[in-house]
Amino acid sequence: MNRHFFPTFILLTLFTVLSSCAAIPSSSPADGSWNFTMSSPFGALNAAVIMAADGGTLVGSFDLGDGRIWPIENGVADGNEISFRLDRDGSPMVYDMSATVEGDSINGSASAMGTEVPWTMTRRS
Repeated sequence: MNRHFFPTFILLTLFTVLSSCAAIPSSSPADGSWNFTMSSPFGALNAAVIMAADGGTLVGSFDLGDGRIWPIENGVADGNEISFRLDRDGSPMVYDMSATVEGDSINGSASAMGTEVPWTMTRRS
């Protein structure tokens, strides 16, 4: 085997591996399916949530059952921090949501109409 071949082969292999790693999109800790719970002055709110980050944009929806789907609006994902808006069925009630993702749980706060309440999500298995 040629002595110059081996170092060149190693260098090309390393370059190929590093290039392929750079092409794999990184996932956000918020990606996945979640169970959402929030208590509010209007009663408990529970939903099945699907979220995914595309770059710094968070997309997804809240399924409250009975055909009620609330899309995530103005979603932002930055590391383990997320924020978004939820428009409550087209009413004047709009929730501004922010949270921190920690493994299989998310803890956050929602503000609407001068009130702020905590909320949580747990990852669905």
